Amino acid sequence: MEHTDASTLAERLPHADVLLVWDFTSHAVREAWPGEGPRPRWVHTASAGVDHLLGPELAASDTVVTNARGVFDRPVAEYVAALVLALAKDLPRTLELQRERTWRHRETRRVAGTRAVVVGSGPVGRAIAGTLTALGVTTALVGRTARAGVHGPEDLDRLIARADWVIAAAPLTDRTRGMFDARRFGVMQPSAHFVNVGRGRLVVEDALAEALRRRWIAGAALDVFETEPLGPDSPLWRVPGLVVSPHMSGDTVGWRDELAAQFVELYELWAAGEPLVNVVDKQRGYVPGH
Repeated sequence: MEHTDASTLAERLPHADVLLVWDFTSHAVREAWPGEGPRPRWVHTASAGVDHLLGPELAASDTVVTNARGVFDRPVAEYVAALVLALAKDLPRTLELQRERTWRHRETRRVAGTRAVVVGSGPVGRAIAGTLTALGVTTALVGRTARAGVHGPEDLDRLIARADWVIAAAPLTDRTRGMFDARRFGVMQPSAHFVNVGRGRLVVEDALAEALRRRWIAGAALDVFETEPLGPDSPLWRVPGLVVSPHMSGDTVGWRDELAAQFVELYELWAAGEPLVNVVDKQRGYVPGH
């Protein structure tokens, strides 16, 4: 077993049978992946998303790609529920007023009885839907294709037009890139809130900022961004009604240990010649549902 970083990855890849990508923010694999010739037979990424590594050469190869599906479902769902409750109860403003030592009574929203649309019907999206349902929120799931309990993309505009909460939890693909743009924010109710815990490039960030400034929607929360980390000069820090968090929705205490244990389990399957789980469809960019 050898450790490598971006500076030596290209020269070591042809000699590796298995590659564990621990740094989910790095694009080194995409840039260093060899064309023809020797290359790893299996690549595992310690993340749910695979867009950071899935370049054309890797996608066209016979190398198997797996991801960390299953590790982040419940933590992300809890985080989304926390955001929904915080936004409904105006907690960001309460903390601001506390810092100002200002006593200002307000009325807040009841969560039970509201409507949510969760875009992304994988394990994370389903966990979010289940958690919100437990809070009394009527929740609709939207996926790549319609099936039992899941709406297709053709229903998205109709659903978000009536939603109080729109949650983005989809993988980044050619079909989902920039799907939340000025037109989509214009479809939402003025009382709606938007939350993105999927991938940063699902959202046209300038369009979201403008929608918040113009009060097309009531508020938003972003845990993922087009460029990470978000620079101190980014205008997103100062957008009214926007909660910014540093890509932490799935990172609970012990998450790295869970990722390591998952890889060990997968490696034992691979070493024994058994079929791997969490195999990514490299053309779609995610693990297909069952």
